[in-house]
Amino acid sequence: MSNCFPTRPPQEPPQRSLRPWSAALALLVLTCPGPALAEASAVARALALPQASLLVEEGGKPVIARQADRPMVPASTMKVLTALAVVQRWGLDHRFETRLLRDGEGRLWVQGAGDPYLVSEELDLMARAVRSAGVTSVAGVGADDSLFASTLDIPGRSASNNPYDAPVTALAANFNTLNLRVSGGSVASAEPQTPLTPLARRLGESLGNGTQRVNLKDKGLGARYFAEVLSAKLEAAGVKVTGEPRVGRVPAGAKPLLTHKSSRNLKAVLAPMLEYSNNFVANGLFLKLADRGDGGPVTIGQAQQAMAKWIDQAFRWRDYRVEDGAGLSRGNRLSARQLVDVLEAFAPYRNLLPRQGDGILAKTGTLTGVSTYAGYVNRDGRWTPFSLLINQPVDGGLRKQVAADLARAPDLRALCSGASC
Repeated sequence: MSNCFPTRPPQEPPQRSLRPWSAALALLVLTCPGPALAEASAVARALALPQASLLVEEGGKPVIARQADRPMVPASTMKVLTALAVVQRWGLDHRFETRLLRDGEGRLWVQGAGDPYLVSEELDLMARAVRSAGVTSVAGVGADDSLFASTLDIPGRSASNNPYDAPVTALAANFNTLNLRVSGGSVASAEPQTPLTPLARRLGESLGNGTQRVNLKDKGLGARYFAEVLSAKLEAAGVKVTGEPRVGRVPAGAKPLLTHKSSRNLKAVLAPMLEYSNNFVANGLFLKLADRGDGGPVTIGQAQQAMAKWIDQAFRWRDYRVEDGAGLSRGNRLSARQLVDVLEAFAPYRNLLPRQGDGILAKTGTLTGVSTYAGYVNRDGRWTPFSLLINQPVDGGLRKQVAADLARAPDLRALCSGASC
């Protein structure tokens, strides 16, 4: 064994903090040449970081605990909390519903109710249902996205064109994003299931050549795009559309035509949300939790209050903060112990989490200077919950190395390599 890394920690009286040894281990890990770094387990390296917390439980009891009660930025591990809240609210078999109505002019109105998965294939089903209801023509499509406040300012969300930054609205086609192919001034849809609409063509004409992803960031664009896509789907289903799209509230006196029930249940919504870390879906569900059934508008403050009320009932935590449902905000605060509380309650649904390796089901979280991981490792046929929160710059691979160590170590405490467990 290298002389650079001691075989065991110095003995200290039980009353003294073990933090000096953790700091010394951090210095060794950062300065010791290759052999010592290789000898330190990933768990020991994580425990040595001053801005890191780790909790691993077996049989409901902590086996490894480092700063487990320290509030930390959770990043996208927040999505596990959001998933648990919506499962307990609606159940895995729940399917979101969207009402369709007709006004006195013959216009078809779609009243958004926060279904986050109104993708092109779902609008095919909606259009066919309209045709099956005996409708052969409509005087245009109206889109009502007023359930969520038009002035939503979700903490942590930026206005970039990254798909995860798409604005959250109560009615949206394809997560409020366009996927376009531009070549020599010609614009086409990059998805066979999605028609090229007038709005998409206009936006694409200002883009350079190549496949481009565009977020519908300006107010009202998402609802208009939804109306345009549904208009094209209605035409394909045999329903003639004679008028231009309209965005606004459903007119008084409009008569219900049908209620579209999503083809996806909540299980089919949550699994890809967790696997692909879909912020649009997570924050849409977060807002939907505050839906009072009175037509809204739902604000981010109301969503935060609804989540806090549920947390108080489910966990009675102190010293936490939830500002959004996706984990985008750096104002969010959860401790490793609180995340393990969530994982213990989430255990019946753990297969919704992405499989990250042999015997690992977990959710990552990443922001600049933040690297987190929470889930379960399979140890001797039992799923052991763990939560790792690192709030300092670090090699992003460390968190998965920690989980791999946890999954295969015969003795978890041996992974500490002298650091405080």
